[in-house]
Amino acid sequence: MSEISAEQVAHLANLARIALTEEEIEHLTAELGQIMQAVEKVSEVATPDVPPTSHPIPMQNVFRDDVVGDILTVEQALSGAPESDGSRFVVSAILGEEQ
Repeated sequence: MSEISAEQVAHLANLARIALTEEEIEHLTAELGQIMQAVEKVSEVATPDVPPTSHPIPMQNVFRDDVVGDILTVEQALSGAPESDGSRFVVSAILGEEQ
């Protein structure tokens, strides 16, 4: 079983440029040790005949195929707009931007 030491945690934090207090190093040492134990336990059961997976159930595409259908004309699309210039919607400037 792998053990992780406080010195290793401090070294990794230094490499990542993360300032940790002694309490944080102690806390992370215990947490990382538990994580490593869990990984070792999973590694014991993983065999070459079991393929690695990222999801417990197969994923599938839930999107439908694109189908060309009836579309609005420019006039129809702009008919309900409060303001248009004949071919586009006209909206007020935001964030102080000039048109």
